[in-house]
Amino acid sequence: MTLDSMKVFLICITFSAFILTATYFSFSQTRRPLPPMENPNIVIKKKKRLLEIFDGEKLVRQYKIALGFSARSDKEIEGDGKTPEGEFYVFTKNDRSKFYLSLGLSYPNIEDAKRGLKEKIISRAEYDVILKTIDERRMPPQKTALGGEIYIHGGGTESDWTEGCVALRNEEIKEIFDAIPTGAKVKILP
Repeated sequence: MTLDSMKVFLICITFSAFILTATYFSFSQTRRPLPPMENPNIVIKKKKRLLEIFDGEKLVRQYKIALGFSARSDKEIEGDGKTPEGEFYVFTKNDRSKFYLSLGLSYPNIEDAKRGLKEKIISRAEYDVILKTIDERRMPPQKTALGGEIYIHGGGTESDWTEGCVALRNEEIKEIFDAIPTGAKVKILP
């Protein structure tokens, strides 16, 4: 073998090794679908910007998230840009969301309604409707002074940009959307 052919051979070997390594790492970074779960539930940790999927008490997967543009404390009123805290459930799944896919959360919940009534943010009639819909595990009123339309949706996680929702990358919300049923519990922690 001549020196020139040896150089070509080494370049080809090096290039092939590079391609194989790149291919391996690209496939190893590809996420697998969430496994079937008996008791799927979601825990969101606002301070850590983390969404966790559990099957019962077993952690299945974690995701980086973005929150409302003013996410430091609990949601109080419509338009405050805060992501609510508390216990909710998924009341709907929307495959035609403005933000790719979305899971609707049962905000306002009973605790929000109690606070809203006490602080005269909502009326007694609104309070009663919220309690009834939560008791029936349906969609609570979405147009009260407490706010509404809180979703887990796609759109990206580069910064806190939502109006109070929880955002993920589109491929991640797809995994969650496919695995989490309506009625699943969602806990949002500070």
